[in-house]
Amino acid sequence: MNELRTIDPFALDPFDDAFRSLMRPWRMEMPEAAPRIKIDLTEQDGSYAVKADIPGVKKDDIDVRIDGNMVTISAEVKSEKEDKGNGDRVLRRERQEGYASRSFSLACPVDEGKVQASYKDGILVLTLPKKADTTSKRIAIQ
Repeated sequence: MNELRTIDPFALDPFDDAFRSLMRPWRMEMPEAAPRIKIDLTEQDGSYAVKADIPGVKKDDIDVRIDGNMVTISAEVKSEKEDKGNGDRVLRRERQEGYASRSFSLACPVDEGKVQASYKDGILVLTLPKKADTTSKRIAIQ
């Protein structure tokens, strides 16, 4: 509503308003470069819990890698082949396809052998148990 203006028929330059309207900022909608993986990370006493939103991805296209305290979740979003034989025309395409990856580090290393993962309704749930604490030993200097 801030675009409402009055037109003065006695203005000195009738083309001034038309020229100024061309210089107004304009907005163009650009799709994101690739789908994004959004996560929720919580910590319990002996483990971390991760919930990652990865909609539109098949379970086989998700890759989870753990290296010490570094966790990487990656997924490939593929679109299905479309048949346009009936004279159909795409008017707008907002569903994205591509490769998405997300990495984050945790405060404690993860016990890779006890990790649990499940994927249902576009949400990946990871349970990442912490490795047993290694006690530090004080070294006597001679």
